[in-house]
Amino acid sequence: MVEVRRKENETTGAMLRRFTRRMQLSGVLIRARRTRFYQSKLTKRAVRERAMMRIKKAKERAHLEKLGKLTKEDKR
Repeated sequence: MVEVRRKENETTGAMLRRFTRRMQLSGVLIRARRTRFYQSKLTKRAVRERAMMRIKKAKERAHLEKLGKLTKEDKR
């Protein structure tokens, strides 16, 4: 945690510049940006369920296509 206290007769701008500099040197922003879009890995079970659903939908789509019940918009 970065903490900056205002010195006597220090302008707000100067204090803000000092704070910004300390934040950059501490590496807090770099760590926050690095972990911003982090997604934890899926469990084996979740991966398996998604794969099974994908296979099921593909079979259903192929079956409907054979019957001629899919339109051009549905194939997208």
